[in-house]
Amino acid sequence: MSKKPILITGGSRGIGAATAYLAAEKGYAVCINYLKNQKAAAKVVDTIRQKGGEAVAYAADVSVESEVVALFQQLDRTFGPVQALVNNVGILERQMRLEEMSAERLNRLFQNNIVSAFLCAREAVKRMSTKYGGRGGAIVNVSSIAARTGSPGEYVDYAASKGAMDSLTLGLSKEVAEEGIRVNSVRPAFIYTDIHASGGEPDRIERVKDSVPMKRGGQPDEVARAILWLLSDEASYSTGIFIDVTGGR
Repeated sequence: MSKKPILITGGSRGIGAATAYLAAEKGYAVCINYLKNQKAAAKVVDTIRQKGGEAVAYAADVSVESEVVALFQQLDRTFGPVQALVNNVGILERQMRLEEMSAERLNRLFQNNIVSAFLCAREAVKRMSTKYGGRGGAIVNVSSIAARTGSPGEYVDYAASKGAMDSLTLGLSKEVAEEGIRVNSVRPAFIYTDIHASGGEPDRIERVKDSVPMKRGGQPDEVARAILWLLSDEASYSTGIFIDVTGGR
């Protein structure tokens, strides 16, 4: 049986890379998307191939419609129509209060964090939906605990983009449930990735970990395991749900 094609946006580092490695172990044909860091993407692909898996990496800005369309067409030609999508790409801007935020910042963040997820989900649905002759599939959106906490004084805009991600998950899950597509989400908190450096505080996890009931930050592979479970047949009757990977926060 041929391997299921999976697309992981922002797959060259952090949670995306951990998800790519685990997906390959689970027997998926892995396509990771990256924007600028070709070296990191190549490392992920090489590692998967060295272990006998199938993997490719394609550069694309998934906040741009034409590049999303081209990305999915490349995957069609390489592995066939996508059967699993992980909307993982996301950015942070520097920590600040709302009254300091510019429209340029807001547009940039929402374009990257939520418009990208809508565009990728759209192309995935066109390929997965039984309405269009597809074989079904699963989508996992990587949200954040910030959707529930609001990230006051730091990232209210990021939190709002993840709140929108949660609404997308709920709405789309109901929209395509009869068409063989499940749509779910993970909401991580305080994971050791380099996204925190983008916000101006690389060691943020060390500062906040004592506020977590488990008294530690999480690892990317702990999020990846939740993502792969939601994609798997073990979650066959679950759609529109959220798994909080937060150490109890």
